Amino acid sequence: MTSLPAVEMPLCLALNRWGARSLVHGFFATISRLGDGAFWYALMVSLALAGGIRGAMAAVHLAITGLVALALYRVLKRHIRRPRPCEGNRGVVALVAPLDRFSFPSGHTLHAAAFTTVACAWFPSLAVLLVPFALLVALSRVVLGLHYPSDVLAAVAIGLLLATGSLAVAEYLGIS
Repeated sequence: MTSLPAVEMPLCLALNRWGARSLVHGFFATISRLGDGAFWYALMVSLALAGGIRGAMAAVHLAITGLVALALYRVLKRHIRRPRPCEGNRGVVALVAPLDRFSFPSGHTLHAAAFTTVACAWFPSLAVLLVPFALLVALSRVVLGLHYPSDVLAAVAIGLLLATGSLAVAEYLGIS
């Protein structure tokens, strides 16, 4: 049976080589850096300041979801301990410094999926900005040599489940 990284490696290599080009690297490094948190913090502050009471409630919802996502991400990383594709795989180069040692799941992608889902539930018009940004964050993690595609796909699923659960709780509590 072929191992998952072996199946994913051709895509990792192709995207990582493409990402090594100067303009591509700069673009995805910037997207990834924004996905570290700056973009999401700015979104929360903007909603809280400009969105009235609904915006403030959405910002609190995003912050709580983000904290739960962070805790879940840390538990998964600590227990799964999957090496990054740039470690021990010839040809895949980390084009930016990784934030931690392990690959699964992609924390950037998990947060992007969760934040995008929650924010768009509160303010559907944000989808035109948030969905493309979240997709670029996810793609950046593979392009930059830090994650396998399965790390990113699993993180999307986890982020969507987390966000859907948090939206259900908010609806149950009557605060959405």
